[in-house]
Amino acid sequence: MNLKNKKILVTGADGFIGSHLVENLVLEGYDVRAFVYYNSFNSWGWIDYFPKEIKKSLEIFEGDIRDSYLVKRAMKGCQVVFNLAALVSVPYSYKAPKLYMDTNIGGLLNILEGARELNTERIVHTSTSEVYGTAKIVPISETHPLKGQSPYAASKTGADQMALAFYNSFDIPVSIIRPFNTYGPRQSARAVIPTIITQIAEGERKIKLGALEPTRDFNYVKDVVCGFIKVAMCDEAVGDVVNIGSGYEISIGDTGKMIAEIMGKEVEFQLDRERLRPSKSEVKRLVADISKAKKLLGFTPLYGGKEGFRKGLKETVNWFSNKENLKLYKSYRYNL
Repeated sequence: MNLKNKKILVTGADGFIGSHLVENLVLEGYDVRAFVYYNSFNSWGWIDYFPKEIKKSLEIFEGDIRDSYLVKRAMKGCQVVFNLAALVSVPYSYKAPKLYMDTNIGGLLNILEGARELNTERIVHTSTSEVYGTAKIVPISETHPLKGQSPYAASKTGADQMALAFYNSFDIPVSIIRPFNTYGPRQSARAVIPTIITQIAEGERKIKLGALEPTRDFNYVKDVVCGFIKVAMCDEAVGDVVNIGSGYEISIGDTGKMIAEIMGKEVEFQLDRERLRPSKSEVKRLVADISKAKKLLGFTPLYGGKEGFRKGLKETVNWFSNKENLKLYKSYRYNL
């Protein structure tokens, strides 16, 4: 599918990955409508920090993904929908599981129902590697069993299955992109990499973290955005799930050491029990099999492997170390 001359809707456009996707699409000359979460502050999230020329090129739609009427209005006139609107924090999902069901499953359902009426040409729905749970087989392919080890993971699993159900039942042209752990500029401090960087940047030398042993396949946001666009363009990905990863596995503890080395600081990692997941909920190992992405999409991560990860961390550190960016974060508290 050629995205040129298509009107593109991005939900969750005000968030971390969504804002990077929107920015990239605009710079590439696409016609974009950005669905942002309505709030009384009139904040557009990270879009507020875009250069004026990019903001002027955007159509902003303020609403709530849980409102079916507003979602349908936002979709009207758009041929392509990237759905990134979601609640994404695992710790907060322990506190508000119903909100996760309403947002992550209900929000997607509103898009799918809208697509039935509006004959939307392509939907790309965002999944997560958390749906796999702790790896039983590595690397993790798209056929790996799914296991909801948190309410967040369960809500995303439910949303993925709803997307596939609408493809099989109503021939809705939906593809599922399943990124492994994404990092980069603008990420919330609820995630481990910004948590480490912001604490060090604020002068802390005793860094509070949860479990250090779990491993992750971290993906720089530029690679993930590239994956989104490639999935949207790929007709063979319709009705299917595609992993996006780097293929490099590293523990949380070793990630922290690499960040400290890049920042030139000696630090000590201290266990903060508030940051630990319940024992049966901790996903202990994630590493992606991206052979399908390579075959279907021609996707190759530019930030893959150890050196690619180091390169992405350096860019991320540079962004967070900027005082204007750092002041937007609360490194002194645990962010759910």
